[in-house]
Amino acid sequence: MHNSEPWLAPNDTDLPDFIIAGAMKSGTTTLHAILNQHPDVYMPEKELHFFDMDNLIQHPEFNTFDKQFWHCQNLNNEPEVYWQWYKQQFSGASNNQLIGEDSTTYINSELALQRLSKQNKKIKLIIMLRQPTARTYSHYWHMVKAGRAMFSFEDMLQYQPQLLLERSAYVKQLKVLFSYFAEEQVKVVLFEDFLTNKVKVLDEICQFLNIDVEKLPKSALELHQNKARIPKYIKLHLLKTRLFRSNNDNNYINYFSSTEKEDNNKQVYSPHFFGRLANKVYSTINPLIEKQPARIHPSTKVFLDGYFLEEMKEINELLKQDILAKWF
Repeated sequence: MHNSEPWLAPNDTDLPDFIIAGAMKSGTTTLHAILNQHPDVYMPEKELHFFDMDNLIQHPEFNTFDKQFWHCQNLNNEPEVYWQWYKQQFSGASNNQLIGEDSTTYINSELALQRLSKQNKKIKLIIMLRQPTARTYSHYWHMVKAGRAMFSFEDMLQYQPQLLLERSAYVKQLKVLFSYFAEEQVKVVLFEDFLTNKVKVLDEICQFLNIDVEKLPKSALELHQNKARIPKYIKLHLLKTRLFRSNNDNNYINYFSSTEKEDNNKQVYSPHFFGRLANKVYSTINPLIEKQPARIHPSTKVFLDGYFLEEMKEINELLKQDILAKWF
């Protein structure tokens, strides 16, 4: 281990060959599921979030204050332990398989991109982008489901716009990305192209990864992950989130399970029992159901499209294709 560079992998074999690096709510989970059906590819089931685990803005859920101490993730303290955890996530791969992972926060985390770019292995990145208004609205419903949205979509845009808009700031994200990675290491995929011409897009992705698209089972093309599930009673759920934010059963402090350590008082953190019990009772009253959210209000769509059109005016030049015509 390089003590002066704790974020440098001990061995190149501990690193993935490629990463689906975002953007959230742009088809990344479905692409993950499809590629994982390829016999020459191995991907862990969950998103790993390894290279930006200590980014407080991207992962507030990895940090918890229990009235005395902060419990957080910090590779710098015990790099060997954390790198061992990361290596374990790929332990199911055979020697002839490409290793991939999926972490949708990386596109919006300069910290993660910087750390990835410093590795001795040339990791390839797949970036999926979606029409920004549609992505933002879908992200809002993801936050509702996760218990992180406290208001209606329009109120969130007024009171907490950064929570919704920052992940759709593609021009800023791409400029940072290309400052760390060569263009040949990056494959940008439009969600809309993925929907309308999945075969062509998957062929391009397989070429990018140097794997045979013909080995993909035909059934893989029909996969669709992350079907819409929303609370049965939306207003009740928003009220519960505002009143009992701390009781949401949404704590990932033990996510990096092999790194669980005792704090200075030799007390191991565990989520609050009564909070978990309250959430179980609440979930029977207001369960998640498979249902499409209401359509975005027409005037809100016009408002956001105007905002994003101005924000995105450099994207055609950055990606050398007419994306704005597709989106607006």
